[in-house]
Amino acid sequence: MLTSKPGLLEEVRSRFAHVDSCPFTGERIFFENAGGALTLNSVVETSARFAAIPDNQGRDNPASKALQAIIDRAKDDMRVFFNAPGGAFFVGESGTELLFRLISAACLGTGPGRVLGSTLEHPASRSAAARWAEVAGKAHVLVAHDDATGSVDAARYAPEITPDTRVATIIHTSPVTGMGVDVAAIAAAIRAVAPDCVIVVDGIQHAAHGRLDLSAYGVDGYVVSPYKMFSRHGYGVAWVSERLAALPHDHLMDAPGEPWELGTRDTGAYATFSDVVAYLEWLGAHFTTQTDRRARIVAAGEAIHAHEARLTEAMIHGTGNLPGLKDLPGVGVLNGVDNPRREGLVSLTVDGMAAPDVVAALRERGVRTHTRKADHYSGNILVPLGLSSCVRVSLCHYNDETEVARFLTAMREIVEGA
Repeated sequence: MLTSKPGLLEEVRSRFAHVDSCPFTGERIFFENAGGALTLNSVVETSARFAAIPDNQGRDNPASKALQAIIDRAKDDMRVFFNAPGGAFFVGESGTELLFRLISAACLGTGPGRVLGSTLEHPASRSAAARWAEVAGKAHVLVAHDDATGSVDAARYAPEITPDTRVATIIHTSPVTGMGVDVAAIAAAIRAVAPDCVIVVDGIQHAAHGRLDLSAYGVDGYVVSPYKMFSRHGYGVAWVSERLAALPHDHLMDAPGEPWELGTRDTGAYATFSDVVAYLEWLGAHFTTQTDRRARIVAAGEAIHAHEARLTEAMIHGTGNLPGLKDLPGVGVLNGVDNPRREGLVSLTVDGMAAPDVVAALRERGVRTHTRKADHYSGNILVPLGLSSCVRVSLCHYNDETEVARFLTAMREIVEGA
């Protein structure tokens, strides 16, 4: 946990922009990380530097060659971060756009059969699978997630896995419930029945919370949105296995190697991902004596997970003499107060108050959260629970227990005044 190292959490916070204040409204606590994490100062500086460079890759000049070297270095950094010795990395417009591209290639490039997913998924993967399954003439089957736990597991997938399951989608962590999914177990269950199935994972919500290891998952595609993992908006990152990479996909005619990237990409995007990896290596070095880059990233991930687990525990069960959410009258915590799948996020309701009103009341007290409504983004989670909305409180490893205490104080005031 970060607080086990004196002064480390303060140093971590100093590396992020706007950690305790909004450039528009002033001082605030940022508990809206699931909507987009804070940005590393190094990413801000790198973005500005590369925005001024007029050159692009693929030209016969020193600047162009330097830019290509930066991209190559970033792809090596991605291999270390994701622990993916094989396959290919590339960037696109966004995580959603990349999920659509991977899923479309998988649906169109495989034979007759079924496309399998779950009701837990974000509409990025569900919409892509629904559209391209229909275009490809495949049945799109959705496994029902567990409303009680806010997750889905291999046992839920198993009855729907058939030998003709050609494509499968898995969400690694729900951005509504905050609950993680055992991707490796689900992938193994699919492979046992449909070994050639192309499996694509939405890792967008999970990536910031540590414990990411593609070599252990047995999947074919994995997508993240770097703005949710300390980088910036404007690009997504995808990994594809050799099998998925070889399927027909959109690319420029006669382009060498049939690349997945479309057009000239922003070198600065790649460079900012390297900034994220460098930061995680720096953080991990405080928790391991090993100098191996991957070992440091793993150590950082474990420290992040432990720190966030402590914060969500304090939020739910209380800290100091402050009662936690579970003990505040009229407050409900979605998916259980002691759910081991939780990754830095608590969704809640308050009896007699609409979620937007709770979010507004928290904002007035200097705490930024977010409303999730039963719309096209979150209806798949909220409607089965009989909810029209909920309050999403999302943490990250740069948050601290003092901020949790201020949040709980604000929640007590709100509940007492409801």
